Amino acid sequence: MSKKPFVIGITGGVGSGKSCVLELIQELCGARLLMADQIAHDLMEPGKPGYQAVVQALGTDFLADDGTIDRKRLAELIFGKREARKTVDGIIHPMVWKEICHEIRNAEEAVVVVEAALPDEKVHDIYDEMWYVYTSRENRISRLMKGRGYTREKCEAIMESQLPDEEFRKMCQTEIDNNGSLEDVRKQVAEKLKSRGLTT
Repeated sequence: MSKKPFVIGITGGVGSGKSCVLELIQELCGARLLMADQIAHDLMEPGKPGYQAVVQALGTDFLADDGTIDRKRLAELIFGKREARKTVDGIIHPMVWKEICHEIRNAEEAVVVVEAALPDEKVHDIYDEMWYVYTSRENRISRLMKGRGYTREKCEAIMESQLPDEEFRKMCQTEIDNNGSLEDVRKQVAEKLKSRGLTT
């Protein structure tokens, strides 16, 4: 039986640069990357259990003509109706964590990194550590407007729906400051991995 990998959870607000930190960890120690959002996306493809459960719970108004989920329509529904969002989260989140646990159990890599925008205290037993990627509000807005074409209003609306910095910090053991250069972030990540014996 292979040794259990060291599991790092990466979290932070929208636009904080979680994907950059994930890629650096993978580059520096050959980690396996698990993206909670991508797993959720896959679970909601036609024929998959998430798709069937969401359609059964919310109907078919958000389906495209070909039967697939129209992501934009579903997003409008769940962000417009709190109960609909709670319903979808209640269906998809347990499925995502079950899949993540399965992937961790079967990983051959020494390190597994899980990106989770919304850390859940109930599933912290799957992580050895949670890392918080901190980027200032203005830097996040600037990056989102430039990189994703969001308006300032859209950026602020998304941020208001997410946890404040202090709540993220309470859930995490480590913080990465992503307000500087890529090289600065690389140094922080390399130091933290080395101090844990995850790189040479």
